[in-house]
Amino acid sequence: MAKRLKTWALGPAKPPTAKVPGAVKADLSSKAQELIDQHLKPTHIKPPPNKADYNYLTELYSKWRGTYFYFCATYASPGPYALSPTFEIRFARMGYLGRERFSLAYMRHNDQWNEIYPSLSLDECLSAIRDEPHFIP
Repeated sequence: MAKRLKTWALGPAKPPTAKVPGAVKADLSSKAQELIDQHLKPTHIKPPPNKADYNYLTELYSKWRGTYFYFCATYASPGPYALSPTFEIRFARMGYLGRERFSLAYMRHNDQWNEIYPSLSLDECLSAIRDEPHFIP
């Protein structure tokens, strides 16, 4: 049986990404901070346990990276075998699509993003992050 030769080829071109306007960035950042302060922190951040052998949530925040807006969590890792005293995870990602529409994804257990909503408005994204179990930090 003859062996097939493998060759390199260019993949399909990525679609151009929409540049995020400053007004959209500011509006999203302020609404996300409001969601974090009023709902996510009171619901998910608890006082450290007395016997802290396991990781626990210490901080929730958000940040922009390119056209993506991330909801992030910082965990304390107090165990004796911890590699670092804290670590960060990103648990929700909003991708700007243009015309004030966003894609919404959550981080799976295998460190891959799973986009469950391909096009939502800003308010729909924030209410999904607040209410749906996929987006628990």
